[in-house]
Amino acid sequence: RWVLNLQCKGSRNFMSALRRAVEVDFKDKDKHKSQGLYLLTTGIPDQETHTVSAYVAEVCRGSDLQLHVCLFSVMEDIDSNRIMPARYANPTETAIAFKEIVQAANGRFHWFGEAGIFESDDITIIVSEMEKANNYSQKCAFLVESLKQRS
Repeated sequence: RWVLNLQCKGSRNFMSALRRAVEVDFKDKDKHKSQGLYLLTTGIPDQETHTVSAYVAEVCRGSDLQLHVCLFSVMEDIDSNRIMPARYANPTETAIAFKEIVQAANGRFHWFGEAGIFESDDITIIVSEMEKANNYSQKCAFLVESLKQRS
Protein backbone atom coordinates (compact mmCIF):
# COMPACT_ATOMS: atom_id res chain seq x y z
CA ARG A 1 0.00 0.00 0.00
CA TRP A 2 1.37 3.37 -1.01
CA VAL A 3 0.86 5.85 1.78
CA LEU A 4 2.56 9.08 0.82
CA ASN A 5 4.80 10.81 -1.61
CA LEU A 6 7.33 13.05 0.08
CA GLN A 7 9.33 15.52 -1.90
CA CYS A 8 12.14 17.63 -0.56
CA LYS A 9 11.95 20.58 -2.93
CA GLY A 10 15.29 22.32 -3.32
CA SER A 11 17.04 20.06 -0.80
CA ARG A 12 17.73 16.49 0.15
CA ASN A 13 16.39 16.75 3.69
CA PHE A 14 16.08 13.01 4.07
CA MET A 15 15.56 13.02 7.84
CA SER A 16 12.55 15.32 7.62
CA ALA A 17 10.93 13.20 4.91
CA LEU A 18 11.67 9.97 6.76
CA ARG A 19 10.23 11.30 10.00
CA ARG A 20 7.02 12.25 8.21
CA ALA A 21 6.83 8.76 6.71
CA VAL A 22 7.40 6.76 9.91
CA GLU A 23 6.14 8.85 12.80
CA VAL A 24 2.42 8.19 12.51
CA ASP A 25 -0.04 8.96 15.26
CA PHE A 26 0.25 6.02 17.69
CA LYS A 27 -3.51 5.69 18.17
CA ASP A 28 -3.80 4.94 14.42
CA LYS A 29 -0.60 2.88 14.16
CA ASP A 30 -2.50 -0.38 13.56
CA LYS A 31 -4.06 1.17 10.44
CA HIS A 32 -0.60 1.91 8.99
CA LYS A 33 0.97 -1.45 8.18
CA SER A 34 3.77 -0.18 5.95
CA GLN A 35 6.49 -2.76 5.46
CA GLY A 36 8.69 -0.89 3.05
CA LEU A 37 9.75 2.63 2.31
CA TYR A 38 11.17 3.34 -1.13
CA LEU A 39 13.48 6.28 -1.54
CA LEU A 40 13.96 7.43 -5.12
CA THR A 41 16.87 9.87 -5.15
CA THR A 42 19.56 11.46 -7.26
CA GLY A 43 22.00 12.38 -4.52
CA ILE A 44 23.29 12.10 -1.00
CA PRO A 45 21.09 13.29 1.91
CA ASP A 46 21.80 16.69 3.46
CA GLN A 47 22.50 14.95 6.79
CA GLU A 48 25.60 12.92 7.65
CA THR A 49 25.41 9.21 6.77
CA HIS A 50 26.05 7.95 10.31
CA THR A 51 23.18 10.11 11.63
CA VAL A 52 20.74 8.82 9.00
CA SER A 53 21.90 5.20 9.50
CA ALA A 54 21.43 5.40 13.27
CA TYR A 55 17.94 6.88 12.92
CA VAL A 56 16.92 4.32 10.27
CA ALA A 57 18.21 1.43 12.41
CA GLU A 58 16.22 2.71 15.40
CA VAL A 59 13.03 3.17 13.37
CA CYS A 60 13.24 -0.27 11.72
CA ARG A 61 14.26 -2.19 14.85
CA GLY A 62 11.54 -4.48 16.16
CA SER A 63 9.29 -4.10 13.12
CA ASP A 64 8.93 -5.39 9.59
CA LEU A 65 9.75 -1.96 8.17
CA GLN A 66 12.55 -1.85 5.59
CA LEU A 67 14.03 1.04 3.66
CA HIS A 68 14.90 0.41 0.01
CA VAL A 69 16.88 2.95 -2.01
CA CYS A 70 16.86 3.53 -5.77
CA LEU A 71 19.73 5.87 -6.62
CA PHE A 72 19.64 7.41 -10.07
CA SER A 73 22.99 8.91 -11.06
CA VAL A 74 22.59 11.91 -13.30
CA MET A 75 25.37 13.59 -15.25
CA GLU A 76 24.95 16.94 -13.52
CA ASP A 77 24.53 17.39 -9.75
CA ILE A 78 22.76 20.74 -10.01
CA ASP A 79 19.00 20.51 -10.52
CA SER A 80 17.04 22.29 -13.25
CA ASN A 81 16.74 25.43 -11.07
CA ARG A 82 20.56 25.49 -10.79
CA ILE A 83 20.39 24.93 -7.01
CA MET A 84 23.49 23.27 -5.55
CA PRO A 85 22.61 20.72 -2.81
CA ALA A 86 23.64 21.45 0.80
CA ARG A 87 25.89 18.40 0.84
CA TYR A 88 27.83 17.12 -2.13
CA ALA A 89 29.29 13.69 -2.87
CA ASN A 90 30.35 12.09 -6.12
CA PRO A 91 28.22 9.16 -7.38
CA THR A 92 30.48 6.48 -5.86
CA GLU A 93 30.53 8.19 -2.43
CA THR A 94 26.75 8.58 -2.64
CA ALA A 95 26.30 4.88 -3.43
CA ILE A 96 28.55 3.89 -0.51
CA ALA A 97 26.55 6.11 1.86
CA PHE A 98 23.21 4.69 0.74
CA LYS A 99 24.50 1.11 1.00
CA GLU A 100 25.33 1.84 4.65
CA ILE A 101 21.90 3.37 5.25
CA VAL A 102 20.11 0.47 3.55
CA GLN A 103 22.13 -2.06 5.55
CA ALA A 104 20.98 -0.37 8.77
CA ALA A 105 17.39 -0.71 7.57
CA ASN A 106 17.61 -4.32 6.34
CA GLY A 107 16.59 -3.06 2.92
CA ARG A 108 17.82 -3.30 -0.64
CA PHE A 109 19.96 -0.95 -2.72
CA HIS A 110 19.64 -0.27 -6.45
CA TRP A 111 21.90 2.10 -8.39
CA PHE A 112 21.28 2.96 -12.00
CA GLY A 113 21.79 5.76 -14.46
CA GLU A 114 21.40 6.71 -18.06
CA ALA A 115 23.94 4.02 -19.03
CA GLY A 116 22.03 1.23 -17.24
CA ILE A 117 22.27 -0.65 -13.95
CA PHE A 118 25.44 -0.13 -11.94
CA GLU A 119 24.44 -2.24 -8.95
CA SER A 120 21.29 -3.91 -7.67
CA ASP A 121 20.82 -6.13 -4.64
CA ASP A 122 17.94 -7.91 -6.39
CA ILE A 123 19.99 -8.64 -9.50
CA THR A 124 22.92 -9.81 -7.35
CA ILE A 125 20.60 -12.26 -5.55
CA ILE A 126 19.17 -13.53 -8.85
CA VAL A 127 22.64 -14.02 -10.38
CA SER A 128 23.75 -15.85 -7.22
CA GLU A 129 20.74 -18.18 -7.44
CA MET A 130 21.46 -18.83 -11.13
CA GLU A 131 25.10 -19.65 -10.33
CA LYS A 132 23.98 -22.08 -7.59
CA ALA A 133 21.53 -23.75 -9.97
CA ASN A 134 24.26 -24.09 -12.61
CA ASN A 135 26.67 -25.53 -10.04
CA TYR A 136 24.08 -28.10 -8.90
CA SER A 137 23.31 -28.97 -12.51
CA GLN A 138 27.00 -29.61 -13.22
CA LYS A 139 27.32 -31.78 -10.10
CA CYS A 140 24.24 -33.78 -11.14
CA ALA A 141 25.62 -34.26 -14.66
CA PHE A 142 28.94 -35.42 -13.20
CA LEU A 143 27.13 -37.86 -10.87
CA VAL A 144 25.01 -39.26 -13.72
CA GLU A 145 28.11 -39.67 -15.90
CA SER A 146 30.01 -41.44 -13.12
CA LEU A 147 27.05 -43.80 -12.53
CA LYS A 148 26.89 -44.57 -16.26
CA GLN A 149 30.58 -45.47 -16.28
CA ARG A 150 30.16 -47.86 -13.33
CA SER A 151 27.37 -49.82 -14.99
